[in-house]
Amino acid sequence: MTLSYTPETARKIDQARTVHGRAFSDTLAKWPNFAHLFKSQVVARGDQTYLIYRNGDERQKLTYREMFTRMCRTAHFMRDKLALKAGDRIVTVAYNHVDTVVATFAAWMIGATVVPFNAGEADERLVFAVNNADTKAIFVMPDMVARVEALRDQFEQVPNYVQINGELVNAEYLSMSIECQYGNPDEASLMNLANLNTEALIVYTSGTTGAPKGVVLDQQNIIVCCQSIADWHRITPEHRFMLVLPIHHVNGLMVTLVTPVVAGASTVLNHKFSASNYWRVAAEEKANCGSVVPTVLSFLCEAGKDNFTAAKCGIEFLICGAGPLTVQTVERFEDAFGVEVVHGYGLSETTVYTCYIPRGLPKAEHDKWLRSFGYPAIGIPISCNEMDIQDPMGKSVPEGEKGEIVIRGQNVMKCYYKRPDANADSFTHGWFRSGDEGFFKKDAQGNKYFFITGRLKELIIRGGVNYSPLEIDEVINRIPGVKAGMAVGFENNMYGEEIGAYVVKENPALTEQDVLDACAKELSFSKRPKVVVFGDEFPVTSTGKYQRLKLKGLFAQWKDTQFRDSSKQKTA
Repeated sequence: MTLSYTPETARKIDQARTVHGRAFSDTLAKWPNFAHLFKSQVVARGDQTYLIYRNGDERQKLTYREMFTRMCRTAHFMRDKLALKAGDRIVTVAYNHVDTVVATFAAWMIGATVVPFNAGEADERLVFAVNNADTKAIFVMPDMVARVEALRDQFEQVPNYVQINGELVNAEYLSMSIECQYGNPDEASLMNLANLNTEALIVYTSGTTGAPKGVVLDQQNIIVCCQSIADWHRITPEHRFMLVLPIHHVNGLMVTLVTPVVAGASTVLNHKFSASNYWRVAAEEKANCGSVVPTVLSFLCEAGKDNFTAAKCGIEFLICGAGPLTVQTVERFEDAFGVEVVHGYGLSETTVYTCYIPRGLPKAEHDKWLRSFGYPAIGIPISCNEMDIQDPMGKSVPEGEKGEIVIRGQNVMKCYYKRPDANADSFTHGWFRSGDEGFFKKDAQGNKYFFITGRLKELIIRGGVNYSPLEIDEVINRIPGVKAGMAVGFENNMYGEEIGAYVVKENPALTEQDVLDACAKELSFSKRPKVVVFGDEFPVTSTGKYQRLKLKGLFAQWKDTQFRDSSKQKTA
């Protein structure tokens, strides 16, 4: 790996990867790598369903044994035909599909690192990820081949291009789907190519500067975190998860694909989320739990209860996190559907979740923690990590006092890839510093329930995805007629937060539509401002620093508005 930290920072990272005095090297993992984890379930329940894929009327079902065979065939293809080895990195430009999961799991078998790319991001982000990760192969869905080809001249020395499935649309690409069907299924030579320290994922996120940061997670992070999630929610082989989140994100990948493997459970992998079909598909496939973001809860509420009642759905609880959840959304959803919301909190840097509300609390206790403090509690730390609230000097603050949420444990990332600056800033005083503000309250037994009150880094979290406001600022300030502009994340009941623009005009004739149209040319719908507020000046500190958070109240009238992409004319 290219140097990502100094020896002193390495020491601090090691401290932040301990849990209750237990060093990272003293692993909590029950298996030596991911291949052995999956094989253990093949031995225990090979003919039990692992994955059901739904895309409209299309349906595929794979048992643990069938999935493992596909993984082995694809792993041989990666190792023998692509010459990939442990430590090499592959980028996946894909969406929710069985073969995306196969490619990911097969890469982990041979010790390769997967860089999952969000296809909704801009081209320059893809170019950055491919080049920054020193990519050895790009795995692409057929309908994304043309996009990748248009950028190929900007990629630095990528030797292998692979189409994940379907009939080849470019003769220069290799076919993964053929290998999945007819390749070598032998497992013996594949089982020990990786170990717990082998890097499994590099997940690119955006910091406050807008520069992408690659979060490096190893196989121990993945296994240990998912063990803790399975234990917390008491997951058994009888559980079947409803997966509607994108699997290029750690939430969809870890909670609803890897955690079921730990417990011998199963998953319904949906191509995409549909509020109108959610309950029907869940009922048809006998799903009884799931993982969502607050936006999904809002969309299900908007779709109404008729579909839920007609489907006679058996969903018992939904894990919810990855974005700001409001008390209003919890009340509206739970009161309408009677499905328990298990709120939690985590980061890509901590593999996924770090804490949850306990499942199955008495209703009064459950409602207390989710509805009575102004913010829904994010819960109690899971077993693989510790949490604290600290001041900037690393001192713990008292109950009820706000400070920064910090985490340490065996789910804490290995590092930010090639970012010694970010690593030095994020690992201090023996903890990983989240950049989020929060506090804790104790229950009658002395358990600490944590709350998040804001983001110190000013990231906008829309629908569970983080967006850097500074990146959007740049676009706004390039618009002719704008004197100065700033992106503002404001509270929105559909997406947790939405994005607005606060603009000081240079040209008095500038209109809101001018600003929105200009942003639409450079930013995806999810990332661009939906409304514009014009003003005469920015609130500033005594040192002249803009105070972005003071602008949030100007957008309060759009709290209940659902903004739609008029260019697509589609509903969720």
